[in-house]
Amino acid sequence: MHPLISLFRTTSRRNPISISTSVDLCARRSFRSIPLGRADLEMASRAASLKRADDFVDFLNASPTPFHAVRSAKERLEKAGFKQIRERDSWNAALQPGGKYYLTRNTSTIVAFAIGSSWRPGNPLAIVGAHTDSPCLRIKPISKRSSEGFMQVGVETYGGGMWHTWFDRDLGVAGRVMVKSGKSGEVEQRLVRINRPVCRIPNLAVHFGGSVPFEFNKEAQLFPITGLVSAELNRQGKTGEEVKKAETEAEAGAGFEPLKTPKQRHHPYLITLLSEAAGCKEDEVLDFECVLYDTQPACIGGLNNEFVFSARLDNLGMTYCAVEGLIQSVASPSALQNETTIRMIACFDHEEIGSTSAQGADSNMLPSVIRRLSCLPSSPASTASSGSSDQSYDKINTSDDTSTAYEQTCSTSLLVSADMAHSINPNYSAKYEAEHKPAMNEGTVIKINANVRYATNSPGIILLQEAARRAKPATYSPPGSKAGGSNGKGVPLQMFVVRNDMPCGSTIGPMLSANLGMRTIDVGNAQLAMHSIRETCGCYDVEHGVNLFDSFFESYGELEPKMSVD
Repeated sequence: MHPLISLFRTTSRRNPISISTSVDLCARRSFRSIPLGRADLEMASRAASLKRADDFVDFLNASPTPFHAVRSAKERLEKAGFKQIRERDSWNAALQPGGKYYLTRNTSTIVAFAIGSSWRPGNPLAIVGAHTDSPCLRIKPISKRSSEGFMQVGVETYGGGMWHTWFDRDLGVAGRVMVKSGKSGEVEQRLVRINRPVCRIPNLAVHFGGSVPFEFNKEAQLFPITGLVSAELNRQGKTGEEVKKAETEAEAGAGFEPLKTPKQRHHPYLITLLSEAAGCKEDEVLDFECVLYDTQPACIGGLNNEFVFSARLDNLGMTYCAVEGLIQSVASPSALQNETTIRMIACFDHEEIGSTSAQGADSNMLPSVIRRLSCLPSSPASTASSGSSDQSYDKINTSDDTSTAYEQTCSTSLLVSADMAHSINPNYSAKYEAEHKPAMNEGTVIKINANVRYATNSPGIILLQEAARRAKPATYSPPGSKAGGSNGKGVPLQMFVVRNDMPCGSTIGPMLSANLGMRTIDVGNAQLAMHSIRETCGCYDVEHGVNLFDSFFESYGELEPKMSVD
């Protein structure tokens, strides 16, 4: 059997009929004597490209919350040889040129980096920034509700979600639980996930005058139902009066508590389910931060498997590309040899609500990490380097004085702010600027705004364009696509500008650019229905994004000295 046949098997869960037909076709050939035909090769390359999209789908399904997304990223980074460090520790002895490291804050923000073997204090960083959070419904601190015989859960809106899309969806619960562990009373965090529908927000039937356009009150009419009071009483084998009496006696017999216990603030059975997911006893649950999420898994769809349908594409789409782009850039054992830069990703929490938190992009996290890295000692080998880019930095960094290393690093670095972009919506094409209509599977989008809602400018465009020109081409480009160009090299880029009469969103790019004084460019893969509970993007753009960031990391040390714009 030809080795390419194995690629088809990776796609069997997407479209079993068409894929199995392809496998049967290939199985009838003797690949030792007969080469694959053009159609067979095209299907093989498509399967290889979809393998990247399949991996992205796995990442999405493993990451219902920022906590889970960071855990998913950690697992991938550790598998690639990255070692965990902590902010509270000294780094001078631990970090070495040629090393690969990562750190987290609040376990919902992650920064990872690989240090070039020829690094010197004050040299540049090549950074891709993204965010791990998405609009969602968060369970309130006191969530216990009931009405008309229904058990309900109080929720808070997080971010600017399209909340009408949350109605009539199967909602599970995920997040983190703070657990009292062991006899010593230590408190630890455990990630939890109730991976079945336990909540639902019901629509008002059209017969009762369901409003058009759909309108509702977010405080009064966004309560998910989570069960029937009668069913919960049957489960406990008690009457309502017996339950109230037991609760009153338990409260009277307990010692002083500054706050009500979790079982008093939330439906007791919710605490039971969370404790089971956390692997602890119910009375060991001290508190939790949990959200509702759509239990329908991400998947690849479309007649030709050209789309990814999922929640949280904004912005796990670019978080995935950042993580995998960094990993791909250091996959070779010699990847960091003679490298003068540090390759870094920073994936922040709380972008959807303004980034103003200890773990948000507007915090001190990235500046403090850069400051600590900018003055790391040089490796002995770096003084003997003869690379052209290293010679350029030699002219600047000829002294042992590192007092201005941070400022030097910021002035020569480039931040790629990676946040999903808007694809043209064929049903609303008039909403888009006539010459800026990004298409799916046509490459990563450069986002531009004259009012600096995006931080892109010409030097950044030129640098990223050269990285795209040098990038590894996609394994497969759909017929008629511009991807790969006429010579099959590089990855394509697109441009987006919002109409003058339409509002424009923003990203972490402008705030980090202002805080760091660093050149910044805003980019993202195209998607539809941004901030909906169910979004759509192009499956081939996943590989485009990964390869673009891989090339950016690999080539920035060479490209930066050629861009002298002070």
